[in-house]
Amino acid sequence: METLNLAAILITLSALFSYINHRFIGLPTTIGVMLIALLLSLSLIFIGEMGIAQFDDVAERLLLGVDFNTTLMQGMLSFLLFAGALHVDLGDLKKQRWIVSTLATVGVLLSTLIVGSLTWIVLSALGIGMPFLFCLLFGALISPTDPIAVLSTLKSVGIAKSLETKIAGESLFNDGIGVVLFLVIAGLAVDPSAVSPGTALVLFSREAVGGLIFGLGLGYAGVFLLRTVDNYQVEILITLAMVMGGYAGALALHTSGPIAIVIAGLLIGNRGREHAMSERTREHLDTFWELVDEVLNAVLFVLIGLEVLVLEFSQQYLIAGLLMIPLVLLARTISVGVPVNLLKLKRDFSPHVVKILVWGGIRGGISVALALSLPPSSERDVIVAITYVIVVFSIIVQGLTIGKLAKRLGSIS
Repeated sequence: METLNLAAILITLSALFSYINHRFIGLPTTIGVMLIALLLSLSLIFIGEMGIAQFDDVAERLLLGVDFNTTLMQGMLSFLLFAGALHVDLGDLKKQRWIVSTLATVGVLLSTLIVGSLTWIVLSALGIGMPFLFCLLFGALISPTDPIAVLSTLKSVGIAKSLETKIAGESLFNDGIGVVLFLVIAGLAVDPSAVSPGTALVLFSREAVGGLIFGLGLGYAGVFLLRTVDNYQVEILITLAMVMGGYAGALALHTSGPIAIVIAGLLIGNRGREHAMSERTREHLDTFWELVDEVLNAVLFVLIGLEVLVLEFSQQYLIAGLLMIPLVLLARTISVGVPVNLLKLKRDFSPHVVKILVWGGIRGGISVALALSLPPSSERDVIVAITYVIVVFSIIVQGLTIGKLAKRLGSIS
C-alpha cells in the first residue's frame, strides 16, 4: 500500500505541476515541472527554517521512501530509452556513426579523466579532502549526457537534423558506457585489489559488447513476432515485454540493460516500423510510447526537483558545485572538440557543431541516480551535492537556452 501511496502522490504532483506550467508558465514540460518542484522544495525548507511549519519533514519522509537509483535505473530508464530510440532514424544514425561512437567512448573516457583531475584540484583548494579515485568516480557519472534530459529538450528545439542525430545518438549510447565506467572505478575506489586491468576489461566487454549482442537478438526477435501478427494491442504488449523482460534479462546476464534496450528500440523503430507493422499499428504504438515517455518524464523531473529536500548541503559543497559547472563544460568542450577536429580531417561537419554539442550535452537524472547509489560516506555526500548542482544548472539553463543558441548560430532546421 505504501508503494501505491507514493505513486499516487508523485502522479498527482506531476499532473498538478504540468497543469500549472502549461497554463501559466509555458516552459517545456520537463523543465517546467522540475523548476516548480525545486521552488516548492526550497520554499518548504525556508518555511521549516523559519519555524512556521515543518512541511519539509513530511516531504522528506515521503522522499526517503523512494529509492531514486532503483526507481530510475531499474524502473523508468528502460521505458524512456526505448521510447527515445523508437524515433531515431537508423539511416541518419549510420551516417553519423563515427562521431556518435567516438563521443560515446573516447569522449566519455577523456571527459572522465579531465573532470576527475579538475575536481581533485578544486576540492583540495576548498579544503575538502577526497581521494583521486572518488574524483574520477564523479567524473564518470557526470561525463555522459543524459538521454532522458537530452531527448526531452530536443523535442522543443528544432535544430538541424544532422546535429539532432549526433546529440541524440551520443546520449542514447554514452550513458551505457558511462555506467560501465562508473562500476569499474567504483570497484577500484572500494577495493583496489579486487579490480585489475584484466578484470576491468572483461567487465567492460561483457557489459558493453554483451549488451549490444543481447539487444540485437531482442530486437530481431521482436521484429519477427510483430511481423507474424496484425493486432495493435498484441503488438504493443510485445514491445512492453521486450522493454521489461529484455531489461531484466540483460541485468540477469550481467550485460548493459541500457545498451540492449537502445539497440532493440532502434530495430523496432526502423525495421519493425517499416516491415512488420500496419499503418494503424504504427499510429497506436507511437501514441502509446509517446504517452509513456511524457508521463514518466514528468514524474522523473518532479523527483529531481524534490530530491533537494533529502540532500546534505553545506556552503562548501555549494561553492564546489558552482565552481565545477564551468569546469565540467570545459571538459565537455575538450572531449568533444578533440574527436570532432580529428574527424574533420576525413569528413565535413556543419558550422558550430562543437558549440551545439557542448551546450546540448545536458546532464540529468542518471547522474543523480549513480551518485545516490554510492554507499554512505563523506565522499558520497560531496559527490551527490556537486552532482545535483550541476544537473539543475544543466537542465534549466542549458535546456532553456540551447534552442536560442542554435537559432543564433544558424543551426535551426
